[in-house]
Amino acid sequence: MNEPVILIPGLLCDARAFEHQILHLSRHRPVMIAQPQGHTVEEMSAALVPQLPPRAVVVGQGLGGDVALDVLRRAGDRISRIALISTDPLAEPANIAAAREARMVAARAGRLFQAVAEEYPLDEAGPRTGAMTALLREMADHLGEGVYLAQSRAMQRRPDQQKTLRRATVPALILGGARDTLVPPRRHELVAGLMPFAKLRMIEGAGHLLTLEAPEVVTAALEEFLRGPMLLR
Repeated sequence: MNEPVILIPGLLCDARAFEHQILHLSRHRPVMIAQPQGHTVEEMSAALVPQLPPRAVVVGQGLGGDVALDVLRRAGDRISRIALISTDPLAEPANIAAAREARMVAARAGRLFQAVAEEYPLDEAGPRTGAMTALLREMADHLGEGVYLAQSRAMQRRPDQQKTLRRATVPALILGGARDTLVPPRRHELVAGLMPFAKLRMIEGAGHLLTLEAPEVVTAALEEFLRGPMLLR
């Protein structure tokens, strides 16, 4: 049996952000959604590790990628592969943390979707923008202000995972959007360069929300990655 895939959504996202991947990947292997739980990346990974099967593939987007890396740090012997989508594994700079704090203030004042819209700037002319905006609003309404604030604080306090990247001994796929302004291409290149067995794939015309902006391309890249050879330990 193929090893299970654990999908970890990003900031204020849930399983719906992975809808296309769930539909297709689940045809050949078990697929699980791990919703981040906690107020720090470390708490989120600590809550997830006990739920892991003996061996699994972890796939994380954004905050979910940071959690996936911390799971790899804690329980590397149980991870067979890792895919990081739109993920920044470095500590958050002070100016970005300050801008995030302003969005948190807006969320506390009842302007949650304004904060989310600023969190995920979309191309107004993009063919999927309307559908993505509606989905972001639905997920924000479902998860709520408390989850947004906890996850935002976790992003502000996320650990620098460069040591984890260098020590990784599993195949890794790094997926980034060529038009991502939150995690630009150079950051993805850095991540791929630090991981000994990483493959970098930049998706042209896409921004930060890759699984929604280019769902077919992301799914195809993941399927190819999962078919690739394993590493002997």
